[in-house]
Amino acid sequence: MDLFKAIIIAIIEGLTEFLPVSSTAHMGFTAALMGMEETEFLKMFQVSIQFGAILAVVFAYWKKFFDFKHLKFYYKLAFAVIPALVLGYLFDDKIEAILGNQIAISAVLVLGGVVLLFSDSWFKNPTIDDEKDMSIKKAVIVGFWQCLAMMPGTSRSAASIIGGMSQGLTRKAAAEFSFFLAVPTMLAVTVYSVFVKTWGKETAAPMKGYEMILSSSDNIIAFFVGNIVAFIVALIAIKSFIGLLNKYGFKPWGWYRIIVGIVLLIYFTQFK
Repeated sequence: MDLFKAIIIAIIEGLTEFLPVSSTAHMGFTAALMGMEETEFLKMFQVSIQFGAILAVVFAYWKKFFDFKHLKFYYKLAFAVIPALVLGYLFDDKIEAILGNQIAISAVLVLGGVVLLFSDSWFKNPTIDDEKDMSIKKAVIVGFWQCLAMMPGTSRSAASIIGGMSQGLTRKAAAEFSFFLAVPTMLAVTVYSVFVKTWGKETAAPMKGYEMILSSSDNIIAFFVGNIVAFIVALIAIKSFIGLLNKYGFKPWGWYRIIVGIVLLIYFTQFK
């Protein structure tokens, strides 16, 4: 993989992983606009570098993640991630099939934008301002909401934050729990995509993710540099997003999704 293009995709991932705009969609659009061939390595790269961005959460909230005095925090994450692990495994092939369908993803981007326009008005009276006050049951419900993001273009961040707000969390608390939940979710996704999943099953040379990475020095460099760049950019983006979400809510992101989605629908239907 071309290193420059890998860095561009990693920057997009770091910027959008925690925004309610769908990092998967933006990486796919970016790759398509740069004329990148939709290879199995590109698909695996787009999935696995999300872990670089997620590590930024551990770094930014390290006191929370390594506070072993409050084991209930880990229980909540463990139970909340189960729905994504089960459903993600069951529907993996269908999800992969949609990854290259930019028209479908653009349409989902628009529909998700419409939902965001109204989400603030749906949950007006939050009662939980701290993740510590959320029950395990509520955490699991947020975990099911996160599963909506299995449809590329939906946004894991948007689904889990709205899920948190539906359980009485403030926008800030819901966003932070969404960040925390992303860590075990994306760790599992990365391990599965790199070490377990066989990519290109219908091709003449199916390979594991790590085999594709190790197949060339360019791929090795792209993989590690991509994760490092995603980590750095995401670290900068995390705190900024919390402030913007508290100040403006979801509406600006909703309009952004609608405008970008419509522009991309026109582009992919008329010019591609």
